[in-house]
Amino acid sequence: MQQQKKKLLEIVREKIRIQHYSLSTERTYRYWIKYYILFHNKKHPLEMAKPEIEQFLTYLAVKKKVSPSTQNQAFAALLFLYKEVLGIDMSEWNIQALRAKERKHIPQVLTKEEVQKVIGELTGIYQLMVQTMYGCGLRMKEVLNLRIKDIDFGFDKIYIWDSKSLKDRTVPLPQVLKLRLKAQVEYVEQLHAKDLAKGYGSVYLPYAIVPDL
Repeated sequence: MQQQKKKLLEIVREKIRIQHYSLSTERTYRYWIKYYILFHNKKHPLEMAKPEIEQFLTYLAVKKKVSPSTQNQAFAALLFLYKEVLGIDMSEWNIQALRAKERKHIPQVLTKEEVQKVIGELTGIYQLMVQTMYGCGLRMKEVLNLRIKDIDFGFDKIYIWDSKSLKDRTVPLPQVLKLRLKAQVEYVEQLHAKDLAKGYGSVYLPYAIVPDL
Protein backbone atom coordinates (compact mmCIF):
# COMPACT_ATOMS: atom_id res chain seq x y z
CA MET A 1 0.00 0.00 0.00
CA GLN A 2 2.90 2.34 0.77
CA GLN A 3 4.28 1.88 -2.75
CA GLN A 4 0.86 2.58 -4.32
CA LYS A 5 0.48 5.80 -2.34
CA LYS A 6 3.95 6.97 -3.29
CA LYS A 7 3.29 6.16 -6.93
CA LEU A 8 0.06 8.14 -6.89
CA LEU A 9 1.75 11.21 -5.45
CA GLU A 10 4.47 10.94 -8.06
CA ILE A 11 1.81 10.93 -10.79
CA VAL A 12 0.23 13.97 -9.16
CA ARG A 13 3.57 15.76 -9.29
CA GLU A 14 4.02 14.90 -12.98
CA LYS A 15 0.53 16.08 -13.91
CA ILE A 16 1.03 19.35 -12.03
CA ARG A 17 4.35 20.04 -13.74
CA ILE A 18 2.95 19.20 -17.17
CA GLN A 19 0.36 21.93 -16.63
CA HIS A 20 3.05 24.36 -15.41
CA TYR A 21 1.58 24.99 -11.98
CA SER A 22 3.80 26.79 -9.49
CA LEU A 23 5.98 24.90 -7.00
CA SER A 24 3.88 26.22 -4.12
CA THR A 25 0.72 24.86 -5.76
CA GLU A 26 2.43 21.51 -6.25
CA ARG A 27 3.33 21.30 -2.57
CA THR A 28 -0.14 22.40 -1.50
CA TYR A 29 -2.00 19.92 -3.72
CA ARG A 30 0.22 17.04 -2.68
CA TYR A 31 -0.27 17.94 0.98
CA TRP A 32 -4.07 17.92 0.77
CA ILE A 33 -4.22 14.76 -1.32
CA LYS A 34 -1.99 12.94 1.16
CA TYR A 35 -4.07 14.32 4.05
CA TYR A 36 -7.27 13.09 2.35
CA ILE A 37 -5.88 9.59 1.89
CA LEU A 38 -4.58 9.35 5.46
CA PHE A 39 -7.87 10.69 6.82
CA HIS A 40 -9.64 7.71 5.25
CA ASN A 41 -7.13 5.20 6.62
CA LYS A 42 -5.00 5.06 3.47
CA LYS A 43 -7.81 4.00 1.15
CA HIS A 44 -7.02 4.56 -2.51
CA PRO A 45 -8.99 7.50 -4.01
CA LEU A 46 -10.45 5.13 -6.62
CA GLU A 47 -12.21 3.37 -3.74
CA MET A 48 -13.71 6.66 -2.55
CA ALA A 49 -16.16 9.14 -4.06
CA LYS A 50 -18.67 11.83 -3.06
CA PRO A 51 -19.37 10.65 0.55
CA GLU A 52 -15.69 10.48 1.46
CA ILE A 53 -14.97 13.90 -0.07
CA GLU A 54 -17.90 15.48 1.77
CA GLN A 55 -16.82 13.85 5.02
CA PHE A 56 -13.27 15.15 4.64
CA LEU A 57 -14.28 18.72 3.75
CA THR A 58 -16.83 18.82 6.58
CA TYR A 59 -14.16 17.58 9.00
CA LEU A 60 -11.89 20.45 7.96
CA ALA A 61 -14.67 22.98 8.60
CA VAL A 62 -16.11 21.56 11.83
CA LYS A 63 -13.18 19.91 13.62
CA LYS A 64 -10.17 21.76 12.24
CA LYS A 65 -12.06 25.05 11.88
CA VAL A 66 -10.16 26.04 8.77
CA SER A 67 -10.95 29.22 6.87
CA PRO A 68 -13.13 29.15 3.72
CA SER A 69 -10.07 29.77 1.54
CA THR A 70 -8.24 26.81 3.10
CA GLN A 71 -11.24 24.54 2.61
CA ASN A 72 -11.52 25.68 -1.01
CA GLN A 73 -7.82 24.97 -1.43
CA ALA A 74 -8.29 21.40 -0.22
CA PHE A 75 -11.30 20.96 -2.51
CA ALA A 76 -9.31 22.26 -5.49
CA ALA A 77 -6.61 19.68 -4.77
CA LEU A 78 -9.21 16.88 -4.76
CA LEU A 79 -10.74 18.18 -7.98
CA PHE A 80 -7.31 18.03 -9.59
CA LEU A 81 -6.73 14.53 -8.23
CA TYR A 82 -9.95 13.06 -9.57
CA LYS A 83 -10.13 14.92 -12.87
CA GLU A 84 -6.51 15.22 -13.99
CA VAL A 85 -4.93 12.19 -12.32
CA LEU A 86 -7.71 9.60 -12.07
CA GLY A 87 -9.75 10.78 -15.06
CA ILE A 88 -13.01 11.02 -13.07
CA ASP A 89 -15.43 13.90 -13.65
CA MET A 90 -16.76 15.18 -10.29
CA SER A 91 -19.18 17.72 -11.81
CA GLU A 92 -22.15 15.36 -11.44
CA TRP A 93 -21.38 14.47 -7.82
CA ASN A 94 -22.76 17.78 -6.47
CA ILE A 95 -20.53 17.88 -3.40
CA GLN A 96 -22.54 19.11 -0.38
CA ALA A 97 -19.98 19.51 2.41
CA LEU A 98 -20.54 21.84 5.34
CA ARG A 99 -18.86 25.09 4.37
CA ALA A 100 -16.34 26.80 6.61
CA LYS A 101 -17.58 30.05 8.12
CA GLU A 102 -16.01 33.20 6.82
CA ARG A 103 -14.72 35.50 9.51
CA LYS A 104 -15.27 39.19 8.96
CA HIS A 105 -12.77 41.62 10.38
CA ILE A 106 -12.78 45.40 10.39
CA PRO A 107 -9.69 46.45 8.41
CA GLN A 108 -7.06 48.46 10.22
CA VAL A 109 -5.31 51.11 8.12
CA LEU A 110 -2.09 52.80 9.20
CA THR A 111 -1.65 56.53 8.77
CA LYS A 112 1.15 57.89 6.59
CA GLU A 113 3.13 58.80 9.70
CA GLU A 114 2.68 55.28 11.15
CA VAL A 115 3.86 53.70 7.90
CA GLN A 116 6.97 55.90 7.86
CA LYS A 117 7.70 54.93 11.46
CA VAL A 118 7.42 51.21 10.65
CA ILE A 119 9.67 51.55 7.60
CA GLY A 120 12.16 53.54 9.65
CA GLU A 121 12.56 50.61 12.03
CA LEU A 122 13.63 48.33 9.16
CA THR A 123 16.95 48.09 7.36
CA GLY A 124 18.44 46.55 4.24
CA ILE A 125 16.45 44.31 1.93
CA TYR A 126 13.51 44.12 4.35
CA GLN A 127 13.09 47.86 4.32
CA LEU A 128 13.23 47.86 0.51
CA MET A 129 10.59 45.13 0.33
CA VAL A 130 8.19 47.01 2.60
CA GLN A 131 8.81 50.26 0.72
CA THR A 132 8.01 48.48 -2.55
CA MET A 133 4.83 47.00 -1.08
CA TYR A 134 3.69 50.37 0.18
CA GLY A 135 4.86 52.48 -2.75
CA CYS A 136 3.49 50.16 -5.46
CA GLY A 137 0.45 48.74 -3.67
CA LEU A 138 1.67 45.14 -3.88
CA ARG A 139 0.84 42.08 -1.82
CA MET A 140 3.62 40.42 0.13
CA LYS A 141 3.68 37.38 -2.18
CA GLU A 142 3.86 39.63 -5.23
CA VAL A 143 6.94 41.36 -3.81
CA LEU A 144 8.56 38.02 -2.96
CA ASN A 145 7.95 36.81 -6.53
CA LEU A 146 9.51 39.87 -8.18
CA ARG A 147 12.42 39.15 -10.53
CA ILE A 148 14.76 41.41 -12.48
CA LYS A 149 12.76 40.84 -15.67
CA ASP A 150 9.65 42.23 -13.96
CA ILE A 151 11.15 45.68 -13.35
CA ASP A 152 11.22 48.06 -16.33
CA PHE A 153 13.55 50.89 -15.38
CA GLY A 154 13.16 52.51 -18.81
CA PHE A 155 9.40 53.01 -18.56
CA ASP A 156 9.27 53.11 -14.74
CA LYS A 157 6.93 50.13 -14.44
CA ILE A 158 6.75 46.91 -12.47
CA TYR A 159 5.05 43.92 -14.07
CA ILE A 160 3.00 41.59 -11.88
CA TRP A 161 2.31 38.15 -13.37
CA ASP A 162 -0.31 35.65 -12.17
CA SER A 163 -1.51 37.73 -9.26
CA LYS A 164 -4.24 36.67 -6.83
CA SER A 165 -6.92 37.73 -9.32
CA LEU A 166 -5.13 35.67 -12.04
CA LYS A 167 -4.75 38.87 -14.10
CA ASP A 168 -1.39 40.29 -15.15
CA ARG A 169 -0.96 44.00 -14.51
CA THR A 170 1.57 46.81 -14.33
CA VAL A 171 2.11 49.31 -11.53
CA PRO A 172 4.10 52.57 -11.60
CA LEU A 173 7.64 52.46 -10.25
CA PRO A 174 8.12 55.41 -7.86
CA GLN A 175 11.25 57.43 -8.55
CA VAL A 176 12.21 57.28 -4.88
CA LEU A 177 12.53 53.47 -5.20
CA LYS A 178 14.21 53.40 -8.61
CA LEU A 179 17.78 53.97 -7.42
CA ARG A 180 17.42 51.56 -4.49
CA LEU A 181 16.07 48.81 -6.74
CA LYS A 182 18.87 49.39 -9.26
CA ALA A 183 21.41 49.12 -6.45
CA GLN A 184 19.78 45.88 -5.29
CA VAL A 185 19.95 44.44 -8.81
CA GLU A 186 23.66 45.31 -9.06
CA TYR A 187 24.32 43.77 -5.64
CA VAL A 188 22.55 40.52 -6.58
CA GLU A 189 24.44 40.34 -9.88
CA GLN A 190 27.76 40.65 -8.05
CA LEU A 191 26.69 38.08 -5.46
CA HIS A 192 25.58 35.67 -8.20
CA ALA A 193 28.90 36.07 -10.01
CA LYS A 194 30.74 35.16 -6.80
CA ASP A 195 28.50 32.12 -6.30
CA LEU A 196 29.15 30.93 -9.86
CA ALA A 197 32.89 31.33 -9.35
CA LYS A 198 32.61 29.06 -6.31
CA GLY A 199 30.57 26.46 -8.20
CA TYR A 200 27.19 27.46 -6.78
CA GLY A 201 24.40 29.68 -8.08
CA SER A 202 22.03 26.97 -9.36
CA VAL A 203 18.25 27.52 -9.26
CA TYR A 204 15.11 25.37 -9.34
CA LEU A 205 13.95 24.91 -12.96
CA PRO A 206 11.00 22.45 -13.01
CA TYR A 207 10.36 22.78 -16.75
CA ALA A 208 13.91 22.97 -18.02
CA ILE A 209 15.06 20.59 -20.73
CA VAL A 210 18.00 18.66 -19.31
CA PRO A 211 20.30 17.21 -21.99
CA ASP A 212 21.38 13.59 -21.79
CA LEU A 213 24.85 13.27 -20.37
